[in-house]
Amino acid sequence: MSIVNFSVEGESLNATKFETRARNFTFIVDEPENLGGKDEGPNPVEYLLGSYAGCLNVVLHLVAKEQNVTIKKLFIKADGNLDPSKFIGQQSFNRAGFQHINVAINIEANADADTINNIISIAKNRCPINDNLSNVTQINYSITNNN
Repeated sequence: MSIVNFSVEGESLNATKFETRARNFTFIVDEPENLGGKDEGPNPVEYLLGSYAGCLNVVLHLVAKEQNVTIKKLFIKADGNLDPSKFIGQQSFNRAGFQHINVAINIEANADADTINNIISIAKNRCPINDNLSNVTQINYSITNNN
């Protein structure tokens, strides 16, 4: 299979609100009021957690199907703590991002615990978001200044 490109683009609507387009979808990224926004959409780190949970959902179902396991119910919670000091320009020895991410998976399926744990292990290995969060990913910037 060949490499597939995914892309989003968007425009700043104000200092905290960003309108994003992905394929034929549009979504708003905003900060909660306590971080200066108007709370008109999830903030960037909430989208990151949602992307992670959504990716795990897709891959868990895919791997389960490959192993002839039927997932009856699946609940995924992803959360993490971050220190906003760096984000708001204050001195901090903590990183700007999450200190760690916790993932809780509650799964009901027609399989025993060992099989479920194996499915989860395989899914973690195959989930692109898990890969990007667990490994350093090269980021290339292209800047255009239209003064």
